Parts: sequence; C-alpha cells; structure tokens
Amino acid sequence: MNRKVIAASISVGSNSILVALKLVVGIMTGSVSIISEAAHSMLDLFAAVIAFLSVRVSGRPADKEHPFGHGKIENLSGAIEAVLILAAAAFIIHESIDKFKYPRGVDNVTLGIYVMGISIVLNVIVSHYLFKIAKETDSMALEADAHHLSTDVMTSAGVFIGLGLIKLTGWHILDPLVALIVALMIMKVAFSLTWKAAGPLLDVQLPDAEIQELQEIVMSTSKVRGCHKFRTRKAGSCREVDFHLIVPQSMPVIEAHTIAETIEDEMKSKFPNTNVITHIEPDTRENTTAPQTSLKEIDDGVDLNSPATEVTATKTQSPPTGTLY
Repeated sequence: MNRKVIAASISVGSNSILVALKLVVGIMTGSVSIISEAAHSMLDLFAAVIAFLSVRVSGRPADKEHPFGHGKIENLSGAIEAVLILAAAAFIIHESIDKFKYPRGVDNVTLGIYVMGISIVLNVIVSHYLFKIAKETDSMALEADAHHLSTDVMTSAGVFIGLGLIKLTGWHILDPLVALIVALMIMKVAFSLTWKAAGPLLDVQLPDAEIQELQEIVMSTSKVRGCHKFRTRKAGSCREVDFHLIVPQSMPVIEAHTIAETIEDEMKSKFPNTNVITHIEPDTRENTTAPQTSLKEIDDGVDLNSPATEVTATKTQSPPTGTLY
C-alpha cells in the first residue's frame, strides 16, 4: 500500500469517528450547529472515500484504453470535493436560517464543547498530515481532502466558540449566527479549490515559473540553437511537456538524439513523474523566425554555447514520453 493510499485511509477512519460522535451529541443537545457539523463531517467522509478510491486508481499504469495514464481522476476527485464543500456550506446556511425563524435552545452545552474540541484536534492533526503527503506526492486528491478537513476545523472552531459564548451569556441565538458566519467562510475555500482542481481537466498549462525552468534547461544545453512550440499540461501528479528543439542543420542525427535525451533526462530529474516529447528541427530561417521562438544570440559562426537570452512561455497539451524526428 503506497503512502497516498495510507493517508487517504487515515482520513476515512478519522471522519467515520467524527460523524458518529457529532451526530449522537447533536441529537442529544439539540444544537443546530453540532448537527450541521455532523452533516459536514458526513460529506467529509464521502469526500475521503472518493479521495481513497481516486488515489488507488490514479496509481495504475497507462493501458490501452488510457495511454496517458489515470492521473486526471485525482483532479476529478478534487473538483467533486469542492462541490461537496459548497453543499455543506449551503446545508449549514439553510439550517441556520431555519433556527433564526424558529429559535430553539441548546441542551448540555458543555458536552457539545468537548465534542467540538475533540473534532478540532483530530482534524488539525489529520489535515496537516494530508497536506504533507499531498505536497510530497503532488496529489490533488489528497490536497482537496486536506482542504475539506481544514474547513471542518474552521466550522468546528466556530461552533466551539459559539457554544462557549452561549454557556457564558445564555444567548442561544449565537448558535445559528456562528454557524452562518462559518458557512460563508468555507464557501471561499470551495471556490478556490474548484478552480485549482478543474484547471488540469481543461489542460491548463503549468505555472509560469515551472515553464521557465523547463525552457532554461533547453536553452542552457550546449549546441542547442533554441526552441519553440513549447506546450505543457498536468494530469494528477504527472506533468506532460512537448516542444520543438532547434539544432544546427549540419548536426548528425545521432548527436541531436543524444542532446534531446540529455534535455529530457534533466527535465525529469528536475520534475519527477514528467513525460517529455521532443521534436528536433534544423535551424532554418523558417524555424528560427517562427512565432514564440526562443533563440540564443548568435551571428554567423558565433559560439553556439553562448547563454540563453530569452525564455517565452506558451500553452498546453501533450502525449507520452519520447523523442520525435
């Protein structure tokens, strides 16, 4: 079992415990904020199960039906989780408004405070662990699950504070008011996560900083004249890169091939789990004057090893690894 699957399994286990705990205490106390929290944790559990299944599937190798692998299922999982966060916020808002219309007191406030405290501590620990594994494995599914648990921390903290104020002041109206404020807060997280998860599904290019690093690898390679038609995208944790490498017309095919492989290896070393396709082109006027072409500064007969002068980012999309001629 790999690290991503283990992390997702821990999330499923922790959410199962919290759902049962919050639901029982919410019914016992009659607190709409605790019951809303139980509903939120149910969505967290559902999201954790989705993340668990997605990281298992995304780790499968490419096959005949999926020649580019299964990485995008993690992005799909992240997008679904973002929608679930929005659904949780909508439910909490609905319950809060209902309690404003029909006020109800909260019984056994102390018990509710203890449950929310346990929820905060457990979710802080698990979400921190998920963020750590998500960063190390570049997993969108685990990052989305971690964000989901982080919103649970916010809502639990809000309920915890609200119940504490109720205990101090006796103002039961604070219960739905706090729940409403927290719901609006987590909606912001949901919108941000939706774009981040959905971007790769639309083949959005890699961040500009990463594209610049990839192009600098090309332009700093000895005997390379330049490059153009640089395209990138991401599927789950896998980066896809393809570009046209411009070399001197007189360069032997075997030497151009060796240079291309060196560049590909360096890119994969810099960004693990990257597929690269290189198309080699001669330094004809047509190729060197094409739009969005990056060239080393040269005159006739000038040293081809001079440093790169310009790096230009382009857009996305790409197939599997290899060098084309």
